[in-house]
Amino acid sequence: MKKPILSIICAIAENRAIGKDNKLLWHIKKDFQFFKQKTLGHVLLMGQKTYDSIGKPLPDRTTVVISNDLNFNPEGVVVCRSLEEGIKRANEMEKEEIFICGGGSIYDQTIDFADKLYLTIVEGDFDADTFFPDYSEFKNINEIGNDSEGKYNFKFLELTK
Repeated sequence: MKKPILSIICAIAENRAIGKDNKLLWHIKKDFQFFKQKTLGHVLLMGQKTYDSIGKPLPDRTTVVISNDLNFNPEGVVVCRSLEEGIKRANEMEKEEIFICGGGSIYDQTIDFADKLYLTIVEGDFDADTFFPDYSEFKNINEIGNDSEGKYNFKFLELTK
């Protein structure tokens, strides 16, 4: 049986900033639409802080949350106590593509064995306390498009090793 592709999806600044105080640095509707278009019908794997910042399972997707809080057990979510367990469970539920969608610690732990990255690169350097890991191993870059919204200019990239 073929394993699904393990993809990371994230919006990052040019300085790899992704968040501050457990919040996104921007709210770009076109990026949310890109995220939805890519992830719909698939398994999302995230840490508890990321889940808490979203506040609920996203519709038409299976949400796997990594948490070592034994009291954390929201309805409609698969809770796993380790990243290894989360990936194993995600592999059992997904046939095509698993999406790692945060946060910083989960990205750090999965970047080395991810198959693909979907990055929205937001122009500029932002003040942050959470950064996306180095992704220079991903040499094959497919630019999906450039866009802007409000004060933000950004591009959508798909990268593989």
